[in-house]
Amino acid sequence: MNTPHGGELVQRWVRSPSSEELERFRRDFRTVAVLHERFVIDALAIAQGIYSPLRGFLGKADVERVIEEFRLADGTPWAIPIVLPVLEPELVPEGRVLLTWLEQPFAWMEVREVYRIPMKRFVQGVFGTDDVRHPGVDFWTGLTDCWFVAGEVSVFRSPLPLPVDARYLLSPVQVREAIRRRGWKRIVAFQTRNPIHRAHEYLIKCALEMMDGVLIHPLVGATKQDDIPASVRMQCYEVLLKNYFPESTMLLSALYANMHYAGPREAIHHMIMRKNFGCTHMIIGRDHAGVGNYYGPYDAQELARAWSSELGIEPICFEHAFYCRRCGSTATRKTCPHPESDHLHLSGTELRRRLRSGEPIPEEFSRKEVLAILRSWVQSASD
Repeated sequence: MNTPHGGELVQRWVRSPSSEELERFRRDFRTVAVLHERFVIDALAIAQGIYSPLRGFLGKADVERVIEEFRLADGTPWAIPIVLPVLEPELVPEGRVLLTWLEQPFAWMEVREVYRIPMKRFVQGVFGTDDVRHPGVDFWTGLTDCWFVAGEVSVFRSPLPLPVDARYLLSPVQVREAIRRRGWKRIVAFQTRNPIHRAHEYLIKCALEMMDGVLIHPLVGATKQDDIPASVRMQCYEVLLKNYFPESTMLLSALYANMHYAGPREAIHHMIMRKNFGCTHMIIGRDHAGVGNYYGPYDAQELARAWSSELGIEPICFEHAFYCRRCGSTATRKTCPHPESDHLHLSGTELRRRLRSGEPIPEEFSRKEVLAILRSWVQSASD
């Protein structure tokens, strides 16, 4: 099992105050309203140690070095700036404040810096583009007038409804304990924001031949509006693991963190988070964390390989998988000699398109049990 990034698993949960204490805190401390649930999710991830070694939202020196060099100010490898924007910086004092979401206090923050970075520079640095058709750029350009607040956070409650059943929201501490009980030494993580289809199944089973166990770790934080809801995706993972994988080699948990669609940069971010959960390896597929045509199909794999030794977690890289009618199985260009006309290309984007258009979905694309869940969801959503 891997050591946490930075050497120590951060824990920033504190005792939940009573209602009387909260009323007193509201009188005695300034409150800062969080602008979007994404930043609440980031605070929760910091508190659980998912973003170890971060203890709070990043300051200007950290953000600038992350953008330019993939490092925090102290030199620790880091890829995605975890920041807290505000629209009225003059109302944010230094020292302790209460963070609120929809007027509900949920965390303390020790404010040490309020700063600004030009939004165009920020989005270009993080996403490699300032095209507002990119979902990450679109989100951040809506906050053009914001400032950033830096400082340590201490979370005492979650103000958000659970995205999935609580039994799947395992913290890094809980996942590490589950791995320890199983006796696994080599653990590979599988990242997804889509329902598992046959190509995913192929990648997982290939990786499992080399590993002691697999952490199936779907991301259930903020995603694009057209992504399939987390609760539906979890049902798909449940039925697939129940029917097609040995229980002794699989661990299903949900990653409560946000999707950025930052391509290669986000692949590094995903590897760091899975290292904090104890994983020694991570599957990096074609166009990992990409969207549209903003990143090359194998850019994420190249960057992951370049950083793996310093990160301390190894990527397992796969070419694009497809179903070959002549092979009669899922394959890649490395294993299949047949022409493109024999290939059925499998992707989450295509699966979502076919579901919404009502087009038939071949069983070679996804297991019938998974398709039944997805079709039921589409039907209920249209009623």
